Amino acid sequence: MNFLSIVWDWNPEIINLGGFGIRWYSLMFVAAFILGLRLMKKIYINDNIAVEKLDPLFMYVFVSMLIGMRLGDVFFYSWDYYQNHLLEIILPFKKQEGASALFGLLDGWKFTGFTGFASHGAAIAIPIAMYFYAKKHLQKPWLFILDRLGIMVALAGFFIRFGNFFNSEIYGKPTGSSFGVIFKRAGETVPRHPTQLYEAFSYLVLFFALWYFYWKTDKKNQTGFLFGLFMVVLWSLRFVIEFLKEAQVEGREDWVFNTLNTGQVLSIPLVLIGFWLMFRKPKATA
Repeated sequence: MNFLSIVWDWNPEIINLGGFGIRWYSLMFVAAFILGLRLMKKIYINDNIAVEKLDPLFMYVFVSMLIGMRLGDVFFYSWDYYQNHLLEIILPFKKQEGASALFGLLDGWKFTGFTGFASHGAAIAIPIAMYFYAKKHLQKPWLFILDRLGIMVALAGFFIRFGNFFNSEIYGKPTGSSFGVIFKRAGETVPRHPTQLYEAFSYLVLFFALWYFYWKTDKKNQTGFLFGLFMVVLWSLRFVIEFLKEAQVEGREDWVFNTLNTGQVLSIPLVLIGFWLMFRKPKATA
């Protein structure tokens, strides 16, 4: 084995009891929410918003994100499978012959957790949820909360992609050289692009950039600018990095002119929306 490559064989589970496992991926989700809430509290205080309104914000984001990411994977990437396994859309179990789940209960079903998520689904669900949150709890423009929440979503993206790395999933194509990561647990034997880490650190840089714009400039008063910048940069990064990724769904590698895959096609309208938000006629917040 070439010393320039890294063999990655990390166990994605922290602990497993009776078929119920706690995964590093789940821990990354928890870390993202805990740190995100702490930083949003600073923003709410700066904006003179009662910090008690963070509790419903957490629920709106958490529920809409899980539903959106789940349905995004189901309909954008995996409908061929789920159309014949409808219960598995809403249950964290998979039907397996001879399997038992959760301390021996539910014979024939194996506890797997919700293993399929797609960020494009969250990109639709969270803004919809924020419309209702802003209207009910803030009495402020819809984009006011999206400008601020986008900062935290960039940070969450960093943690989530690290979780993907722990899971040895969403990795890249072979590097064609001695550099790269060999995802041994996924059965790989050649160095591949660690695209999870490319995305993770790109999102971390985006987070610091948005954090700077919020605290050090007056762009937070230009409603929609920060969220637009978030959309342009994040989905442009996703578009570019997709060229290095292995196809996530067999048979759907390329959609347009044998060049663009599913993730790239879905990213294009989000980038265009971001540009519109950034360069439309500015509107100052109250």
